[in-house]
Amino acid sequence: MKITDITLGMVAIPLKTPFVTALRHVETAQDLIVQIHTDDGHTGWGSAPATVVITGDSHQSEAEAILHILAPQLIGRDVEDRQGLVDTIQSALVHNTSAKAAVDIAIHDLFCQHYGLPLYRLFGGAADRIMSDLTISINDIPTMVEDARKAVARGYRRLKLKVGHDPALDVQRIAAIREAVGPEIAICVDANQSWHAKNAIRAITAMEDAGLAISFVEQPVPSWDFDGLKLVTDHVDTDIMADEAAFGTHDVFRLLSMHACDLINIKLMKAGGLAPAYAIASMAKACGVGTMMGCMLESKVGITAAAALAAGCGSMVWNDLDAADLMAADPVAGGITYDKDEIVVPEVPGLGITDVAGLRPFP
Repeated sequence: MKITDITLGMVAIPLKTPFVTALRHVETAQDLIVQIHTDDGHTGWGSAPATVVITGDSHQSEAEAILHILAPQLIGRDVEDRQGLVDTIQSALVHNTSAKAAVDIAIHDLFCQHYGLPLYRLFGGAADRIMSDLTISINDIPTMVEDARKAVARGYRRLKLKVGHDPALDVQRIAAIREAVGPEIAICVDANQSWHAKNAIRAITAMEDAGLAISFVEQPVPSWDFDGLKLVTDHVDTDIMADEAAFGTHDVFRLLSMHACDLINIKLMKAGGLAPAYAIASMAKACGVGTMMGCMLESKVGITAAAALAAGCGSMVWNDLDAADLMAADPVAGGITYDKDEIVVPEVPGLGITDVAGLRPFP
C-alpha cells in the first residue's frame, strides 16, 4: 500500500451554543480535513482545527506545512512503514503540531485499514468505550448553572467548568454549580492560563475551604510559567493539571522532572499526533502521573482518533472529548458514537470514517 496523493478540504460546523473560554469565543467549528490516498484505493482521514491562541497554527499554515513540506516526503512510500513515516512527520519541521497531527492520524488510519485492525486495538485494546466530561463555557452564573443542569439531565456525570480573569467571581460560579448539581457529579475547573500563581493559590484554597470537591484545576497559570505551576501544585491540596504547558515529550519530561503538576492533559494537536501522544501517556504512566485525553474544538475525525488512543491504552484517568457533542450537526460518516456521557469507538479497521459531508476544497 503506497501513498499516492494527499488532499485537503474544509468543513464548517455550527455549535449548539457558543464555546467561550478565557482565551476565545467560537460559534462555528472549522476543521481542516486531510485525506491520504493510496495505490490500492484506500483513504486515510485526519483533521486539524486552527487554534491560534494555543498552538499558533492557522488553517493556512497547516495547509502549507502539509502540502509543501510533509507531502513531498511521504508520497510514494509504503504505509506499512508506520514508524518510518511517523519519524519523517516529526522531523520534517519544528512546531506545526496540528499539521503533523492531521497527517499522523491519517497514516495510522491507513495502517490499521491495511491490517484490518481497529485503531483502539493498535494501542492496547483495553476498552471499546470511555467516559467523557462535558464543557460548560464561561458565562454569567445563572446561565452556567442552567447549562450544568442540562448537561447532567443529558446523562453527563463529569463537568468541566471554564473560568478565568476574576478568581473571586470564579469561586462563586463554581459554588453555585456545585449546589445546583449536587455532590455526586464530578467537577473540574479550567482557567486556561488566566490566573497567576498567587491568586490561583488563593482561589483554589477558597474552593477547598468551601468544600466544593473539585477533581482538579487545569492550567491555572500562563503556559510558560513552569515555576508558577509548581508553586501552585506545591501549595494546594487539589490536583493541578498541565495543559498548555504540556505540548510534546520535551515539555512533559520537564514537567515530570520538576514535579510541577499532578496531571497532564494530552491533546493530539499539541503533541503532533497519535504516536507522540502515546509516548507522553507512557512517560506519565511510568512516573505515576495521571493523564487526561483532551481535544480542541474539532470534528469527529480527530475525536475518533483521540478516543481510540484513550480507550486502547487504558491509562487515562479523565477524558475531555466532548467537542463533537457540542456541535449542532455531524457531517462525519462513521467514527465514534456518543452514548450519553460515554464514547463508543468503532470495531472496524482504522477510524471507521467513510465520508465528510459538505467538504470544500482547500486552499
